[in-house]
Amino acid sequence: MNDMIKLDIISDVVCPWCIVGYKRLEAAINELGLQDRVEIEWQPFELNPDMPAEGEELRAHVLRKYGASREDSDKARDNISALGAEYGFEFNYFEEMKIVNTRAAHLLLDFAHEQGLQHALKQRLFAAFFSEQKDVSDRAVLLAEAQAVGLELEAATIALDDVERLHRVVNLEQQWQQQGISGVPTVIFNRTSALTGAHPQSTYKEVLQELAADLV
Repeated sequence: MNDMIKLDIISDVVCPWCIVGYKRLEAAINELGLQDRVEIEWQPFELNPDMPAEGEELRAHVLRKYGASREDSDKARDNISALGAEYGFEFNYFEEMKIVNTRAAHLLLDFAHEQGLQHALKQRLFAAFFSEQKDVSDRAVLLAEAQAVGLELEAATIALDDVERLHRVVNLEQQWQQQGISGVPTVIFNRTSALTGAHPQSTYKEVLQELAADLV
């Protein structure tokens, strides 16, 4: 018997389905009144680990990676924006939007976890990238968002330059991949079962109900 439900959420901060999936999961948690019985830890995943520092124009990126035309891209943006709006999240796509390297963001999230502020920072970075048109690969942006959630500036700066932390985050990414995680979001429930993809709220609710039945 457990007194908490542990959720590991493997995701990237530039993954639109990751925030949609989380918002649906969050709604299921709230619907069941499990806010105080769920422990969330965000796990690192880089959609584009080899993305250069300058990033890549988003339309060119989805054409190159997925073969999506401009029309396909527009439809996808409209669709994801509507899904986000259902749960109060704003997608604010713009013409010059770039996909960016997120390794530094994951280093900062690792540090934030140690400080008990990982969840707050993750939500802040989702909003910064998708709603506020910010470059979450930019060091100044990352440090500003870190401060916004209560992280100390000097310590956050040190974390971004910590070679041991870099190795740990990369090793974590590799460990999840070695366990078969190749798509995000993936939610792992109590380290025993998993759902990959942005599932409906009802699906998350069903799984959580089963787990809640075993709570002390």
